[in-house]
Amino acid sequence: MAKRVSVDRWLFVVTLLLVFVGLVMVFSASAVMAKERYHSGYFFLLRQLGWAVAGFIAMLAAMKIDYKRLKHPAVVFSLLGLTTLMLISVFFLDRAHNTHRWFHVGGFSFQPSELAKPVLILFLAFFLENHAKSMNDWRNTLIPAVLPTLVFVGLIVFQPDLGTAIACAAITVCVLFVAGLDVKYLAYGFLGSLLPLYFLIFHVAYRRDRILAFLNPYSDPQGRGFHIIQSLIAVSTGGLTGVGLMEGKEKLFYLPEPHTDFIFSVLGEELGLVGCLVVVALFAIFLWRGIRTAFRTQDLFGRFLVVGITSMVVVQAFINISVVLGLMPTKGIPLPLISYGGSSLFITLGCVGVLLNITKQAE
Repeated sequence: MAKRVSVDRWLFVVTLLLVFVGLVMVFSASAVMAKERYHSGYFFLLRQLGWAVAGFIAMLAAMKIDYKRLKHPAVVFSLLGLTTLMLISVFFLDRAHNTHRWFHVGGFSFQPSELAKPVLILFLAFFLENHAKSMNDWRNTLIPAVLPTLVFVGLIVFQPDLGTAIACAAITVCVLFVAGLDVKYLAYGFLGSLLPLYFLIFHVAYRRDRILAFLNPYSDPQGRGFHIIQSLIAVSTGGLTGVGLMEGKEKLFYLPEPHTDFIFSVLGEELGLVGCLVVVALFAIFLWRGIRTAFRTQDLFGRFLVVGITSMVVVQAFINISVVLGLMPTKGIPLPLISYGGSSLFITLGCVGVLLNITKQAE
């Protein structure tokens, strides 16, 4: 019988702190650019704040609604169908930044690939709960389990958005591993992905340039290596305590997308090593509380949801911070709860609400 009567306060407070840090850093990173482009330094901050409020409403609602209500075929397969339809529909819309990733409604945009991640988590939790004892049956369990992931990953790759596709695959791997899948099947999957990854990376010019920039950014400091060099300059300039909030220079049209993909660079420059360690510690606490909840949750559906949501947040944070520090090739992965991006913030907060609801019922 469930013993908890309240949500995990650590997880709740960490989420609030990450969103607060995000709002502060989005304003700091975007104020000058917003003033230049939209004649208001508050343009990006107000939009992010609006999405944050909507996200907190979704989070509070998800905290109140029993997560077991999601365990219904009509819910799971309706969301699978809707997400698939949206991922296909974007190809018939106008391109933005040479990609097909967004629905634009009025002054707002929505990225359906952000919805793909929680929908995959929900499907995997629903399907694997009833197949946990036959996880290594590749015909009846493994193939049906990974089929939606393969479909989503394929559609997202062709948008093109390889970073989000890799994140979806990584989340699936985490859930399958916790569900008890034999490591040899994960190894087979990894080996099978090498050839497609080779063609997707080395036969696409801009991705190949990112690999070359990762290996030696100074071979072309004004070209393919410019972004990562500017990121490293920003982080190193910050030193121990940073140059001061709002005082960073790299965001002034040097760093690409300083309020989204490279917001951690701005944070490093302005708040220094101390600020970076605080943010990393917050994500580490998020991971700790997620793992703790997974161990305490006896319901397999809830456990798989916890693993999926926790890995969704932590894997993306790991990739983003690694890119900023030059430890991985550049990918368009935002820093969860911190980077500017309405659909990402809203959906992540909604997922955290489900996670908090599970903590309330964990034994």
